[in-house]
Amino acid sequence: MGSLFRSEEMALCQLFLQSEAAYACVSELGELGLVQFRDLNPDVNAFQRKFVNEVRRCDEMERKLRYLEKEIKKDGIPMLDTGESPEAPQPREMIDLEATFEKLENELREVNQNAEALKRNFLELTELKHILRKTQVFFDEQEGGVNQTTESMTRALITDEARTAGASMGPVQLGYMEKSNEREDYLPCFVAGVILRERLPAFERMLWRACRGNVFLRQAMIETPLEDPTNGDQVHKSVFIIFFQGDQLKTRVKKICEGFRATLYPCPEAPADRREMAMGVMTRIEDLNTVLGQTQDHRHRVLVAAAKNLKNWFVKVRKIKAIYHTLNLFNLDVTQKCLIAECWVPLLDIETIQLALRRGTERSGSSVPPILNRMQTFENPPTYNRTNKFTKAFQALIDAYGVASYREMNPAPYTIITFPFLFAVMFGDLGHGAIMALFGLWMIRKEKGLAAQKTDNEIWNIFFGGRYIIFLMGVFSMYTGLIYNDIFSKSLNIFGSHWHLSYNKSTVMENKFLQLSPKGDYEGAPYPFGMDPIWQVAGANKIIFHNAYKMKISIIFGVIHMIFGVVMSWHNHTYFRNRISLLYEFIPQLVFLLLLFFYMVLLMFIKWIKFAATNDKPYSEACAPSILITFIDMVLFNTPKPPPENCETYMFMGQHFIQVLFVLVAVGCIPVMLLAKPLLIMQARKQANEEVQPIAGATSDAEAGGVSNSGSHGGGGGHEEEEELSEIFIHQSIHTIEYVLGSVSHTASYLRLWALSLAHAQLAEVLWTMVLSIGLKQEGPVGGIVLTCVFAFWAILTVGILVLMEGLSAFLHTLRLHWVEFQSKFYKGQGYAFQPFSFDAIIENGAAAAEE
Repeated sequence: MGSLFRSEEMALCQLFLQSEAAYACVSELGELGLVQFRDLNPDVNAFQRKFVNEVRRCDEMERKLRYLEKEIKKDGIPMLDTGESPEAPQPREMIDLEATFEKLENELREVNQNAEALKRNFLELTELKHILRKTQVFFDEQEGGVNQTTESMTRALITDEARTAGASMGPVQLGYMEKSNEREDYLPCFVAGVILRERLPAFERMLWRACRGNVFLRQAMIETPLEDPTNGDQVHKSVFIIFFQGDQLKTRVKKICEGFRATLYPCPEAPADRREMAMGVMTRIEDLNTVLGQTQDHRHRVLVAAAKNLKNWFVKVRKIKAIYHTLNLFNLDVTQKCLIAECWVPLLDIETIQLALRRGTERSGSSVPPILNRMQTFENPPTYNRTNKFTKAFQALIDAYGVASYREMNPAPYTIITFPFLFAVMFGDLGHGAIMALFGLWMIRKEKGLAAQKTDNEIWNIFFGGRYIIFLMGVFSMYTGLIYNDIFSKSLNIFGSHWHLSYNKSTVMENKFLQLSPKGDYEGAPYPFGMDPIWQVAGANKIIFHNAYKMKISIIFGVIHMIFGVVMSWHNHTYFRNRISLLYEFIPQLVFLLLLFFYMVLLMFIKWIKFAATNDKPYSEACAPSILITFIDMVLFNTPKPPPENCETYMFMGQHFIQVLFVLVAVGCIPVMLLAKPLLIMQARKQANEEVQPIAGATSDAEAGGVSNSGSHGGGGGHEEEEELSEIFIHQSIHTIEYVLGSVSHTASYLRLWALSLAHAQLAEVLWTMVLSIGLKQEGPVGGIVLTCVFAFWAILTVGILVLMEGLSAFLHTLRLHWVEFQSKFYKGQGYAFQPFSFDAIIENGAAAAEE
């Protein structure tokens, strides 16, 4: 089979590169993305490898680019992304890139430092401007008639010592008083400044307690927020002025201001001096605004120029870094002129890889061509399944369970059909399926634009990555919805119901709970496609009929699905030439499954074909036996209960004999699965040991005569430790018990198809009955408004619960059916993924992927 059904054939190759051509050749291989290199220096520290200095230089360049990116995003400048991937630069171009990044970083840091200093100066001048304005208001209020307040404050500031000395003081002006020799220590003074508004209450309390109430504080809010030059945040501040007396209070007040990080500014006492200072401050603010604008324009021009090339610079640096990381995996030969590498490559792509190596050699100007030799090995190669944008999501579902062993059958191609189909059996609704299919189709039609909008939203990335799965699940759900004849819990009467009333209509209308026969009066054949819409209006027996139908098809699909899984194991056994497993595992497993569970499926079809509501006894509906009871009696060798009058005990002639025979053969398969393989392995080892002894004697004689034998593969594979017989018996016992008991439990597990389908249909009916039907019953203009509101509420519940939540539930149950019930029959999933050196993957995953 091709690589679609199995992983690619891989080859371990040895690569010899000249030192001057190694960089260019690895660059070409990174663009190709088909080579997985092995680390030939596992014991060498990362800081002791040959190209560690180049990697550090790349780290430094990345740091500078991240700094530029941060500044660009801070200014909201869009970064140009053409979607193109430039080639990896040559090693000599690293110097030019380093110089460019160094110049940009230094220039930007210098501009930022200058801008921060200017903003800090601007903030100080702005605060001083507000102080001059607010203090002028304070002094104007005092001059306008607050002499009484001033006098009280002054009197409070005079100490007892001054009073005892008989000193008298008239009304005092706010500010510095005219000094006199007698009272110089008692004259009041003031300080002014700004403080954060949220610190002001605590600041007032501290001043009051520390100064024991011997200060006078006035404050006013600055209405407009100010910009913090350090981080650019908007802060709210207040202006304050503190009046006090004496050097001790002055020292204490300044320490408190320093503790609360309040900024103090000089404030002249004389009004003329304040006005003159205010004019000077306004002039300096205007000049600073001009300089700040020019600085911001220059910074913006630098960032805009950098934004045009930033994405390409990131790609180039990450490619260089990835190349040197890969070169660190290589070995040097003794001449220090040749690099040696080992790598896994797909066998079909060896010629393509050789062409890429030749291109790299030509680019580097080397005259020595690279050498790619295929090596013999006994190691398990990595698993490589080629995917495209359609199969990638389905392959991801399989790999989430476990990466396939090398050359093992790949379930992904079959999952493309079985996964959406089993999902649709549980989710079957024409309306809900259409919503899901349209959503998937929209993502498929817009996939280029949506893929270009790289987002970190994990939920959206999951939906977009599975767009083809969502579309197929929606389409299959529409199909099963037509089969169920179910659209938003209602039915479509496309062909007209083929069931007609055979009773007196007045009697039926007057008896609401009268149960009618499904037989009715048919005109010709039954409903041509899907369910007859008459079942939509059925009452008591609607759920009974749907349950019986969906339960049976769940078992039918489940048994077929499991049989298909067992048949897949036949492909694995034949490919790996495992004759013992083919004869003593595959055949007994298939026989066991066919004779018990597939026979039960055949009984369902026989019952459907042979018994009908329109038939007379012994093939009427009353004579139809229960499949479940028949299967239980078959396994337990029970005698069936006597059938109703004029009915037959068995569905066909010889049924009892066939059932006994099938059970005996199925039970006989169990010891074959349990013992045959371990016993044959034990016998084969015994024979091998008997044959080894004479061969060993002959080999020793040959060595004595000077003859030596060497293996063609370089050793390793023939000396692997074999699994012990006890472990083989234990493993086979577990495998057999798991398969036998799992066949029963897995068959029952497929009943989830019926259970979730029933739950989905009932939830849809509840939403229609309890929500939308209320709006449909309203009449008149008010009814239109009510219907609009009710419909919006119903639509939200339908999408949120029935499409999203029920869809997620059905998806998870379908995933479990594939992982456990289907893949356990043949899929081991014990391999490891092929991880080629690919620039596309490294760029997509960012710098973290490059380091890995």
